[in-house]
Amino acid sequence: MRIGELASRAGVSVRSVRYYEEQGLLTSTRSSSGQRHYTDDDVERVAFVQRLYTAGLSSRTIVELLPCVDAPSRENSDSALERMAQERDRLSAHIADLVRTRDALDALAATARAYREQLGSPVAG
Repeated sequence: MRIGELASRAGVSVRSVRYYEEQGLLTSTRSSSGQRHYTDDDVERVAFVQRLYTAGLSSRTIVELLPCVDAPSRENSDSALERMAQERDRLSAHIADLVRTRDALDALAATARAYREQLGSPVAG
């Protein structure tokens, strides 16, 4: 199938398919005129790549996980699981940073509200 059909069947843009290929996440064969051609299996591969992106993984990390799919083995599986654990730890640290930032903003907002209330009080005279 050609790139437009793959994109349509996988529910992504043609631009995304080209990007996946540029990043080494997807491969195609080329016709004599240079048109990309894909297989039915590539529809599932694009869906899989989309799930990995949705999980917050970068294209570089996804490339590191693909040997588990392309050449299943205990070693590749162990490597993929370790990499996913590292990514989870990274996301957890980022979430903790965001919570601290939100809490700091909440404290600033509370201070601003208290100050605003003082401005709105009538002056005793």
